[in-house]
Amino acid sequence: MNRGEYTYIWQAPDWPVWRYDLSTLAAPMAEVSRAQGMLMGRLADLGVGLRDQACLAALTDDVVKSSEIEGEHLNAHSVRSSIARRLGVDIGALAPVDRHVEGVVEMVLDATANGQAPVTRERLFGWHAALFPTGYSGLAKINIAQWRDDSAGPMQVVSGPVSRQRVHFEAPPAARLPAETGRFIDWVNAAPAEPAEPPLIRAGLAHLWFVTLHPFDDGNGRIARAIGDLMLARADGSPQRFYSLSAQIQRDRNAYYDILERTQKDSMDVTAWLSWFFETLHRAVDQAQVTLDDVLAKARFWQHWGMQALNARQVKVLNRLLDGFDGKLTTSKWAAIAKCSSDTALRDINDLAERGVLRKTVAGGRSTSYELNDASSGAGAGGHGAG
Repeated sequence: MNRGEYTYIWQAPDWPVWRYDLSTLAAPMAEVSRAQGMLMGRLADLGVGLRDQACLAALTDDVVKSSEIEGEHLNAHSVRSSIARRLGVDIGALAPVDRHVEGVVEMVLDATANGQAPVTRERLFGWHAALFPTGYSGLAKINIAQWRDDSAGPMQVVSGPVSRQRVHFEAPPAARLPAETGRFIDWVNAAPAEPAEPPLIRAGLAHLWFVTLHPFDDGNGRIARAIGDLMLARADGSPQRFYSLSAQIQRDRNAYYDILERTQKDSMDVTAWLSWFFETLHRAVDQAQVTLDDVLAKARFWQHWGMQALNARQVKVLNRLLDGFDGKLTTSKWAAIAKCSSDTALRDINDLAERGVLRKTVAGGRSTSYELNDASSGAGAGGHGAG
């Protein structure tokens, strides 16, 4: 059978015998390993508390951005609170968390913190159930914790209006899933001495393989990325995650869908997919350096200001600013975050402005807004319980 006689790679006669040009991939793979080594070396010089904060930031990004790739927007503060509680990291007051957020967090933490544990059908079913605690995806009732049955037709990835839908990909028929998923799970769980592929290549292949099977009614992309994270945790040999591949994929979302579609309609030579995977992973590790800078800046801030007599409202809102605040901080937003009156919010803000912690923003507008003063972070390193 030549390439013109099939549409998708799972129809190829040599499926799923993955091929790739190791000589082409060697250099980008080495660059990823070098970047990972530099990040881990920097983290090794930090205390446990700061490493936990860096891990919390990476996992929060991972959960939020993996859902955003699928068009679902989770509350970042709820996600962060859920992860912090499970990791035992003190971030002060915790935001309310619903069971949907809890389910996504459970999956991601299980994949990363328990990366060495075998992947089983039941474990994947548990992840799927955690993603859809109500049994619905939006308004549609779906099969939970079981492979899809294609009762409504073949599993397709489509875009565009109903009258002019474009089919980007069609997954293997449901009848093939028991055998296909069994083969995939056996490959994932192969003993360390057995795999011929380098660990980072296995992470890229696992992601591609699972998303090509598309074995569930919904949630396949999120579970595929969780499996990729699990394989990366195995490659790193660490249960803690300090970079988020999902966050980088979200930043390159269009390129992600494009390379997936091209790969799934090509041959079993997946060198192009792995090249893209390594480039994206490299950028994710580089972004983790920026996140670590933010963690250290927050620590320096609290070392400088932590001995000041700040009230609980001020600590809460300052932490929100330090963790990344969308939009402009106004008196009304302060009042909403701190759950206080506008008059109290204004007194809190004026107090911090007099101390040099906050300043009015230069940009004009109908309402006055504030930001952290560049000179307010102080110097040195350290941590603060309020963080």
